[in-house]
Amino acid sequence: MKILFVHQNFPGQFTHLAPVLAADASNEVLALTMQKNAPAVWNGVKIISYQVARGTSKEIHPWLADAEPKVIRGEAAMRAALQLREAGFSPDVIIAHPGWGESLFLKEVWPDAKLGIYGEFFYHPKGADVGFDPEFPTDSIDQICKVQLKNINNLLHMPLADAAISPTHWQASTFPSSFRERISVIHDGINTDLIAPNPAVSMSLGNGMVLTRDDEVITFVNRNLEPYRGYHIFMRALPQILAERPNAHVLLVGGDDVSYGAKSATGQSWKDIFYNEVKHLMPETALKRIHFLGNIPYQHFIPLLQLSRVHVYLTYPFVLSWSLLEAMSAGCAIVASDTQPLREAIRHDETGRLVNFFDVSGLAKEVCDLLDQPDTRQRLGASARRFACEFYDLQRVCLPAQLEWVHSLVTETKVNNAVDISAQSLVNTVVIELK
Repeated sequence: MKILFVHQNFPGQFTHLAPVLAADASNEVLALTMQKNAPAVWNGVKIISYQVARGTSKEIHPWLADAEPKVIRGEAAMRAALQLREAGFSPDVIIAHPGWGESLFLKEVWPDAKLGIYGEFFYHPKGADVGFDPEFPTDSIDQICKVQLKNINNLLHMPLADAAISPTHWQASTFPSSFRERISVIHDGINTDLIAPNPAVSMSLGNGMVLTRDDEVITFVNRNLEPYRGYHIFMRALPQILAERPNAHVLLVGGDDVSYGAKSATGQSWKDIFYNEVKHLMPETALKRIHFLGNIPYQHFIPLLQLSRVHVYLTYPFVLSWSLLEAMSAGCAIVASDTQPLREAIRHDETGRLVNFFDVSGLAKEVCDLLDQPDTRQRLGASARRFACEFYDLQRVCLPAQLEWVHSLVTETKVNNAVDISAQSLVNTVVIELK
């Protein structure tokens, strides 16, 4: 089988799937990517790099500012695909993350190829991330119209795609009902063998301090420290937490940029804005126990989770982070926001604790209560790990289902959802319907 992966930052979500397919001698696997310094071959996958021919228009209508770059990238990928076709390559299957537009025109090059896309999220002006946080209102008519037009790329892909894969039931539920029957819910997968509890773990912070499981460590992890992932709520809870826990150390992982939401109006990083908001509420001794680690290598990230006594994960109703499931796999006692994406994995007082996203005092109380209850932490962490192993294990659950999904694109059979979580865990999951 000839397989073409398409991802702006390949391998991305296809980190595990692409090499396994490439390891099969009966497959020829290529990948299109915009990475300039990509290797010629990665884990058996031949990499084809390409670049856009132009930038975005200065005078583009602001509501279309999200759409034009996707068309530009789609054209660039199509030109690269034409060269592949002229060289004799004709894929049976195209597997694409459509989020940046690269796969928009590939069926024009290879009309007989089956197209499977990664269904990450369908935007809504109400009921999901937009308008969720009243501190950052997005309910003006201009903003609502702009959000609706962000789905141009999604809507153009729907008639093209033969099937889709979505990592969670809630993310799949954001798509229009007419498309959901083509979506198989299969998570990217967590390496639960690698990410497991380690009582002997230790971690140096680089300032001479070495932390072990004997220390009281609270962790908070995001790609970037921003409101979409509840950074402002967590920071506002720290004065109460650190006042009640004089020996606790807080480790925050994340960059100074934004991944999903808007930058601040002042241009200052959200990290600094909310740290400056609360730092005068804490003595210097408490401030010294807050450690901003930035973005750390993955080999350091795993020990950080293993070190954690309480892990905090907050998010708007949006894409669920891998880090939450990795924390579960590591056996962390988790305090999480009671928002739709979390309810699929965190069952209150079973696999973690849920707290209202905006309840700063409630968050602080849950964290402090768990720090006082080692038996409860052990119970929640063990249950979280069992849940991660049962539903999100890479080798035994998710990767086999992903491979079945790829082959189903050729055989045109429907894949059963790999993460068949019981109905009880989805009782509180809000399914968004287009109005």
